[in-house]
Amino acid sequence: MPPPPAFEARLQSARLLTPSVRELVFERVDAVPMTFEAGQWVNVMLPIASETGGATIKRSYSIASAPDGSPRFEIAVTRVEGGPASSWLHAVNPGLVLPFSGPQGFFTRPLESAAPSLMIATGTGVTPLRSMLRAALAAGSRQPIWLLLGVRREHDLLYEGELRAAMDATDLVRFEATLSQPKEDWSDRRGYVQTHVRELWRELESVSPVRPHAYICGLQRMVASVREVLRTELGAAREQVHSERYD
Repeated sequence: MPPPPAFEARLQSARLLTPSVRELVFERVDAVPMTFEAGQWVNVMLPIASETGGATIKRSYSIASAPDGSPRFEIAVTRVEGGPASSWLHAVNPGLVLPFSGPQGFFTRPLESAAPSLMIATGTGVTPLRSMLRAALAAGSRQPIWLLLGVRREHDLLYEGELRAAMDATDLVRFEATLSQPKEDWSDRRGYVQTHVRELWRELESVSPVRPHAYICGLQRMVASVREVLRTELGAAREQVHSERYD
């Protein structure tokens, strides 16, 4: 398999999505449209010395935006305490040009064959799912998408306003948030995402004329647990369950 194509992109803007997650909007320097499938990721080379003595560090990030024919794309970076790459990306200013390669990855949801979908994410695992959701809405897809996002606290919810607005705009989208460390006045779901998968999957199955699919993204422990629930307890076939982990 040939290596993924290389390109350079300039940081156009940045904003905090949560206290620990920064959104970075890049644009290809060559102005070529950023062609990718929703759910794929890119590699970025950062000018930071690596532990092995190299002059750069490579990191991979899912593309959070949907393909729209423009040279722009978005990523979301969680600041990790003591993490050189995430700390550096949280400090850089617009105008910076960085080398990238990609896109890559098979965690995708082709619209021509898309089924009703239950998407399950924790933290920045929501970014490729956001890309899939936005791509589906832009294409006028009529397949339901239900998204369950789990974080610790309410202020950790990524894209909450956008996702709730999408749910208000169409009955095809349903957004559910669950917190593992909620305040007393939190009125939505509580606990880990695994706690709620059974209920949502059975409900989606009951209203879907065809078998739904699940898309799971987050840390390995969560991904493995949700896959086990779907495959063993709920009888989902292998081809119905798609997942990607980022640890």
